[in-house]
Amino acid sequence: MVIPVHDVNPVRRTPYVTYALIAANVAVFLFTPGLAGSVAGQSDLSQFCHLQAFLDHYAAVPRELIHDQLPRLVPTGAVGVGPHGPGCVVAPPDYDKSPPASVFTAMFLHGSWLHLLGNMLFLLIFGNNIEDRLGHIRFALFYVACGYAAGYGYAYLNASSSDPLIGASGAIAGVLGAYLVLFPRVRVWILVPFLLFLPLRLPAWIVLGFWFVLQAVYSSGNGVSSAGTVAYAAHVVGFIAGMILALPLRQGTPPPPEPRGLLWGRQARHTW
Repeated sequence: MVIPVHDVNPVRRTPYVTYALIAANVAVFLFTPGLAGSVAGQSDLSQFCHLQAFLDHYAAVPRELIHDQLPRLVPTGAVGVGPHGPGCVVAPPDYDKSPPASVFTAMFLHGSWLHLLGNMLFLLIFGNNIEDRLGHIRFALFYVACGYAAGYGYAYLNASSSDPLIGASGAIAGVLGAYLVLFPRVRVWILVPFLLFLPLRLPAWIVLGFWFVLQAVYSSGNGVSSAGTVAYAAHVVGFIAGMILALPLRQGTPPPPEPRGLLWGRQARHTW
């Protein structure tokens, strides 16, 4: 994958919603039960059980979204010892969970620093211009709509899965899809991991198009030994939803500023 670091696309207004979303995601991550040890580089069974109990309550689960089937037993956060050794204690849930609402709460949950920072980097670089084009309120609604499209799209493709779905990447994929539609010629600075990191400035349609193709390939099971815990299909659905929602705005979107030559050193600093 490539790492975006900056786009040559100035905004007219401060992206308050983008900043608020980043702050909310970071705050929720820091206060997620069971993640304190992972932040410090430590982990134990108690932290794992607390995290599982929290995710069962607030994460989106495909089987719950499609069939409205809530589990009879869920982790309580406590640790016990059973016939097979120590493990997480399970019991009937002592809370009422709304599967549709869990799609919203899942957008603010992340499982690791890498997961969080990767998502926030993409949101910071590309979200400000979409917010600038849509306005604050419409951008907030757009972000949530793409997150719901990604969550339910993934759930329909994995209707029997009981694995929790977390992360802002579905909603952020919608932001990327809208960016591709509205600003395809904008130049984006990226770092390519070749030996060390090779800086390049490429049009957004190449950067985001390449990203989308990778997600589509991975969601089909090709190119990776196992999909693991990454919901590539949610990325694909969110991206397409963002493109569709942005199409009516394409006609009135002003062109990006003319890209200047490839600059280095002091001459390049003011463009960042």
